[in-house]
Amino acid sequence: MAEWNAYYQNEDEDVDGEEGDESGVNYKSTGRDSLVFLVDASKEMFIKGEDGEPSPFDMTMQCVHSVYTTKIISSDKDLVALVFYGTEQSKNPRNSFKHVYVYHDLDSPGARRVQDVDGLRGENGAQVADETMGCGKTNLGEALWCCSNLYSDFKLRLSHKRLMIFTCRDMPHRGDSEHDRQARTKASDLKETGVVIDLMHLMKPGGFDVSLFFCDVVSPPEDEAELGLQMEPCGKLEDLQKRVRAKEIKKRSMARLNLCLGEGMNVAVGVYITARQARKPNAIKLYRDNNEPVLTKTRLYHTQTGSLLLPSDTKRAQVYASKQIVMEKDEVDVIKKFSNPGLDLIGFKPMERLKLHHHLRSAVFIYPEEEMVTGSACVFTALLRRCSERNVFALCKYTRIRNSPPRFLALVPQREEVDEGQAQIAAPGFHGIFLPYADDIRTLDAPQLPTASDAQVEKMKEIVHKLRFKYKSDSFENPVLQQHYRNLEALALDLMAPEHIEDHTMPKVKMMDQRLGSLAQEFKDLVYPADYNPEGKTAPKRKPAEEAGGAGKKPKVEMSEDELRGHLQKGTLGKLTVPVLKDACKQFGVKVTGTKKQELIDALKAQLTK
Repeated sequence: MAEWNAYYQNEDEDVDGEEGDESGVNYKSTGRDSLVFLVDASKEMFIKGEDGEPSPFDMTMQCVHSVYTTKIISSDKDLVALVFYGTEQSKNPRNSFKHVYVYHDLDSPGARRVQDVDGLRGENGAQVADETMGCGKTNLGEALWCCSNLYSDFKLRLSHKRLMIFTCRDMPHRGDSEHDRQARTKASDLKETGVVIDLMHLMKPGGFDVSLFFCDVVSPPEDEAELGLQMEPCGKLEDLQKRVRAKEIKKRSMARLNLCLGEGMNVAVGVYITARQARKPNAIKLYRDNNEPVLTKTRLYHTQTGSLLLPSDTKRAQVYASKQIVMEKDEVDVIKKFSNPGLDLIGFKPMERLKLHHHLRSAVFIYPEEEMVTGSACVFTALLRRCSERNVFALCKYTRIRNSPPRFLALVPQREEVDEGQAQIAAPGFHGIFLPYADDIRTLDAPQLPTASDAQVEKMKEIVHKLRFKYKSDSFENPVLQQHYRNLEALALDLMAPEHIEDHTMPKVKMMDQRLGSLAQEFKDLVYPADYNPEGKTAPKRKPAEEAGGAGKKPKVEMSEDELRGHLQKGTLGKLTVPVLKDACKQFGVKVTGTKKQELIDALKAQLTK
């Protein structure tokens, strides 16, 4: 009979499960994400920029290298491919496309591929690319056709297909209308099959005019939150990496639920994670002979007969009040089910009622899903606008999955925000704040501490003002995680030593001392006494002596033979302490070989029974 805890886990303890860890995604049912890099290999791509700026080709290879390494760490099940067009040499399936070089087929990223891309970086990489592929004629239509074959030849299901074009030429065919028409037609065919085409155009002399050709090739934004076609080209590596990072990851909803606004009024919404804690991946057990993952299976057997137990042969039990309560599996399922998954509107509250200490964990983001229920976006937008105008939040009951306990969410409205270039920087939707239960809020008795004087407070204000800086969360990476991934990278790429990382979480003592000057010493003089030494060791406290002569000691208690025999007859020798038993052994000349209590008692018994 199995214990209750073996089958039922309190889901409140597994916070990460609610935070939508994608490591548990079933790729057999949802499919894999795929990304194809289509890179221009013309001569213009190898021209270096002004002031020693890297060439567009070098910037592209650095960006591809970054995506490869990121995919290995974050989502190694995703598929990536690298294809060059405008090359002299041709290498593709069946070699049916001229001037198209498939450097990497559509497959999962690995250490070997990272090394290949690393060999194409820098001046040596440009030379290797020239020797391997060369520069030839350009036919973007055939390159897109080749990429289409990469998708069609792949047998597994693909959930999201994306194609990124890297080029610094706004007219790749130099005005050849026939080649332009073929490229537009093939791009349209790709978009009809679900492939999203993005343009990562790079800076070139004279500027890059998207309207000449590529505006008809790239895909429109998938939704309002999607970053559309950028008119300005990328002149720096950071800008290019930022655009690629915004496009490469498909936004997956943690759950798709119905928001019930009342009887018969349901709106389909998606629940998205806004922040998730980064941590080391779980360890995988490998078979020592071939390094293949070990698959573990659990079987239950009868303790008496040894026969295999089926799921129907087992029952669940819970010990309560010293009694074992036995339940069937169906009964346990009914107990675990609180309500159907979804969001149920309870009411509205003013924003002043939402306090800072009500935030228990990172919030989720609620966004409408028009594909599930038609009209959801319209109703959702009206609700969002009205809550924002009245400065209220919606209080809802939230059940993520069937067996999860319900939580209360405060839906805080957020209006859409755009920058000067009309690019969206904040999507319209609700932030779901997890609210505590009444039992979670406790009243703590704050200890009574001495109050700082006005002079001390003013001096500390000056210190805080000197040490202030603009905080950016992405500027401080977890040094333990970074070192862990550097070690894995060095092991996979056969490097002599892992790359050194700088721990940005450590305080910059020299800079702080320069900014503070004498303020730190002035604050110490105001707070601490003149003879205070924070680095000195304080003398250990001594216990007060019972007498003036020194520390008081307990006198030894000598026990007579009659008293020992009385303890022996009553069987109370075990109540005496070890020091008393040792003193008794010395008093009566008993030789003992050990210092354990039972050995001392046995020796005294042998002496007194003679």
